[in-house]
Amino acid sequence: MADTDLGFAYSHCETLVREGDPDRFWAALFAPADKRPHLLALYAFNFEVARIRDSVREALLGEMRLQWWRDALQGEARGDVRGNPVAAALDDTIVKFRLPRQALVDLIDARVFDLYDDTMPTLNDLEGYCGETSSSLIRLGAMILADGSDPGAADAAGHAGVAYALTGLLRAFPWHARRGQVYIPQDILASHGVVREDVVSGRGGPGLIAALADLRAVARRHLAQTRLLQGGIPSNVRPAFQPLALVEPYLRRMERRDYDPFLTPVEVPQWRKLLAFWRGW
Repeated sequence: MADTDLGFAYSHCETLVREGDPDRFWAALFAPADKRPHLLALYAFNFEVARIRDSVREALLGEMRLQWWRDALQGEARGDVRGNPVAAALDDTIVKFRLPRQALVDLIDARVFDLYDDTMPTLNDLEGYCGETSSSLIRLGAMILADGSDPGAADAAGHAGVAYALTGLLRAFPWHARRGQVYIPQDILASHGVVREDVVSGRGGPGLIAALADLRAVARRHLAQTRLLQGGIPSNVRPAFQPLALVEPYLRRMERRDYDPFLTPVEVPQWRKLLAFWRGW
């Protein structure tokens, strides 16, 4: 792909993330200008894969789209992969910073769960899902910021990704429930006497409120663990962790007296987000 075309690919990724994943877009602005397009290419890929469920009617079609991305990463896709602007920018970023392609394939594999209406079996399974998706993005983003070297801090990235992903899933709870998806682990639901039908039918009740509170506590534990490990995070890769600044504001929003988990997904005013980013995590 010519340089002008590659420039368009990165510009497309920036627009995609700014409109579709604004929290990560604003967080990326804290990265050095020369690394920012590459972070946004990574985030654009994540957004494209995450929204496949919304763009297909059948899970099989979603599986086919995920397979296209697997093939693109492994050099087996048919046609001009670089004709896809996100794939082009991602491939350029992978080569430039020597990113491990397997980590991205593992992210795709984890996203298969999104295509179906199965209940997440256990908290351990949910943390694994968050690790393969959100934590992986932080680790890869840190590699970009470290010019392709391994910056370490893998444990911190693991905890950070789980904290951020759990918070995102809690925010999106009403949206997922309406379309039959249940990310709240079965073992947590069962401990409070809640069944899947209570979630997807909007019945809720004290048991569901308690189950959601349990997950908020888990998110906070992972956030606290990240803070304990922050001394091992090199300063140049900290922008990869910047989205963590929004975890606590979102969680607090869910603890207001007027919080109804089945209403519109939890949001925080933009000015509060920007203030949280400036204060840091």
